Amino acid sequence: MPEAVKSFDRLVWGGQDPGMVWIAPAVERGDFPAVGDEQASLAAFLDFHRDTLLLKCSGLNGEQLASRPLPSTTLSLLGLVRHLAENERWWFRRRFDQNAELGDLYCSEEHPDGDFDLGDAAGAEADFATYAREVELARATAAGRSLDEEFPGRGGTLNLRWVYLHMFEEYARHNGHADLLREAIDGATGE
Repeated sequence: MPEAVKSFDRLVWGGQDPGMVWIAPAVERGDFPAVGDEQASLAAFLDFHRDTLLLKCSGLNGEQLASRPLPSTTLSLLGLVRHLAENERWWFRRRFDQNAELGDLYCSEEHPDGDFDLGDAAGAEADFATYAREVELARATAAGRSLDEEFPGRGGTLNLRWVYLHMFEEYARHNGHADLLREAIDGATGE
């Protein structure tokens, strides 16, 4: 390989084989649903927020996703994906479905913030696959279940409707973080 090509590869790909660099896939995000029953509307709004997170990551490689571009925080886009995978698992399967034997994905007693702190570029593709799997399992858990179905919660009883509303809160807050992180990484802005 000519030296000029090798130099270009080191500059663009950091010395890695360009075929080996994983890039977060493009996402087609629809509009908010205009009409629907309560359950269908809640599910569609949550999917909109899920897609917004993935949209903020779209087109970035593992290094960019794992980067912490804002000096005032240790947040990264990859950390947000990992954190929201934990939340999908925690609220839909562990709490609502009362599947307590499921462990945490990334957090432990030793690393209570492992979702944010332990993500790295090399694991980005696997972390995105885990996120997608947890979203699908959350959807499957909620499918056909009543929004009024209850489960024991902090200080009282919660229901599936509460889980949807809480997940909106999680995604809304963290998608705001994702906006700032993405702009700091490559200047991309927008919804």
